[in-house]
Amino acid sequence: MFMRSDRLFLRPIFPEDWRGVYVGIAVESIVRNLARAPWPYAKRDAQEFCERARFGEGHRFAITAPEEKGAPLVGLIGIDPTSDDGVELGYWIGEAWQGRGFATEAGRAVLAITDALNIESVEAGHFLDNPASGHVLRKLGFDETGEIRQTACSGRGGASVPTRRYIRQSGQMSESDQPAAA
Repeated sequence: MFMRSDRLFLRPIFPEDWRGVYVGIAVESIVRNLARAPWPYAKRDAQEFCERARFGEGHRFAITAPEEKGAPLVGLIGIDPTSDDGVELGYWIGEAWQGRGFATEAGRAVLAITDALNIESVEAGHFLDNPASGHVLRKLGFDETGEIRQTACSGRGGASVPTRRYIRQSGQMSESDQPAAA
């Protein structure tokens, strides 16, 4: 599946993307906010991830910036099945690309896909010490559930990290889609 937004192109992850994944994610400040990526993150980790992405469950996308020279990989985003038959949104944006609204824009594109697939609700979470991710989730129309869950984080040596949980119902509007107050 492919998706074009205003500034981004979301596409399947290919085995040859491993270099872009490695450059973007092999940074401690990125990995420490991801539950499943190990630290230190090695080239082999990126190669294996990109190979598995072709055959894995869920819908994962490479986020690329087609207007930039070489259409570089900006980050990754996707939805994966949860143990309770739901789906969960996850993403990361490389340091060089942060602060430009790419996570929000890519999130809107993926949520348009979940709406088109009639997925009733999407879950998400962020480590409490990563409030920027919570800001993105709220902009995408996610609501806090009130639950704080301990989540094992491979990037922090398997430490249990408090995680704020969110949910978004199908078709729920994001902040930017809300009608203006009269």
